[in-house]
Amino acid sequence: TRIARKFGEAIFGADKVLSKKNYPPGQHGNNRRRKTSEYGVMLAEKQKAKYTYGVLEKQFRNLFEKAASMNGITGEILLQSLECRLDNVVFRLGIAPTRAAARQLVGHKHITVDGKVVNIPSFAVKPGQLIGVRERSKSLEVIANSLAGFNHSKYPWLEWD
Repeated sequence: TRIARKFGEAIFGADKVLSKKNYPPGQHGNNRRRKTSEYGVMLAEKQKAKYTYGVLEKQFRNLFEKAASMNGITGEILLQSLECRLDNVVFRLGIAPTRAAARQLVGHKHITVDGKVVNIPSFAVKPGQLIGVRERSKSLEVIANSLAGFNHSKYPWLEWD
C-alpha cells in the first residue's frame, strides 16, 4: 500500500507491494531523497506505530500521556497499552486475519470478554481475562477460517484454550 511504501516497511503485515515498487509513492518517489533529520526519524516511528495499531492521533497522545505519568520506561509502557487493546488481542489470538478485521469483529459484537459482549475496540484487556467468540458468531466464515489455520502458541503472553 501507499503507506507501506512511504515508510519502506510492511506496516499492515505481509505485503508484496514493496518487492514490486521499493521506492516511496508520489511523483518524485524514484528520485534520491535527502537524509532524514532526527525529528523526521522520530515522527516516522510514531506514525508507524499509529498506522500499525490503527490508532488516531488523539488516542495515541492520550495513551502516551498516561504512559509518561506512570513509573517505568515510557516507550515500553506505551507499547504494552497498545498491545492490551481488545482489537489487538483478537488479532494476536488469530481470531481475525488483520487488525482492521479484528476491530470490525469487536465493533459488530462478535467478541466476548469474561462472557460479556464488548464492542469497544480500545477496551483494555487485563491479565487473566478470557476472550471468546459468541456462539452464534462461530459459524462466520472469517472466524472459522482463522481459527482453523492458526498456530496459537505464537505469543507467550497469550494463552489459547
